[in-house]
Amino acid sequence: MKKTLTAIVLLAVALSCKQGNENEVTTLTNVESKKENAMKKVLFVLTSHEDLGDTGEKTGFWVEEFAAPYYLLKDKGVNITLASPKGGQPPIDPKSNTEDAQTPATKRYFADQETQDKLAATIKLETVSQEDYDAVFYPGGHGPLWDLAEDKNSIALIESFYANEKPVAAVCHAPAIFKNTKNEDGTPLVSGKRVTGFTNSEEDAVQLTDVVPFLVEDMLIANGGKYEKVADWGEFAVEDGLLITGQNPASSELVAEKLLHKLSL
Repeated sequence: MKKTLTAIVLLAVALSCKQGNENEVTTLTNVESKKENAMKKVLFVLTSHEDLGDTGEKTGFWVEEFAAPYYLLKDKGVNITLASPKGGQPPIDPKSNTEDAQTPATKRYFADQETQDKLAATIKLETVSQEDYDAVFYPGGHGPLWDLAEDKNSIALIESFYANEKPVAAVCHAPAIFKNTKNEDGTPLVSGKRVTGFTNSEEDAVQLTDVVPFLVEDMLIANGGKYEKVADWGEFAVEDGLLITGQNPASSELVAEKLLHKLSL
């Protein structure tokens, strides 16, 4: 009987030690992963445009498309810098503040004064250099259709990231940034590449087809992109080489996950 009890006690101790070692290994792995990612620097570029065409309404960036990727990368130890064409506070699309647009990431953002203060102090895009970052990410919202699609600093920055073999990621309306970007041979940057972005039918669903300066889906196809999509509002992201694009707000975290994986390779 005593031998049996002794054996049980020894087994329990052994299992406890094994579990403790496994937890220690997991903790060390997470720490090492975070240290590795802390060496990575990602530039977020947000729109500075706030007028929704001639409607008299306001637009800007979509909070979910900033918050979800921002926190996913930040929580993994990635160093993030925020920039915009004009610098300072980028305009928030009022519709992304409504109750039905809220997600865990947006709720975290609205309770996070530190990040709100950081967002209010974005640096001017013209001061940014590709050499200082490992990748660039563009959140969507309708704003980029007007400014970032045409902004010479943004165009040059994207072309520089790509030429230096660094990832370029964009979600929802942000693939508008590829309207005027070129390869070194002068062909459109997305030509022959698998891409996605806000669909024509999604634009029609929000009743802005006749308001926006161009449709993301049509532009990507016209530029030779191999455009792909799923059902409206479905989660979908495409990676082709250095380009990572997402279809809509629901796809923002997936784009960030693909970007994080790309940075870890």
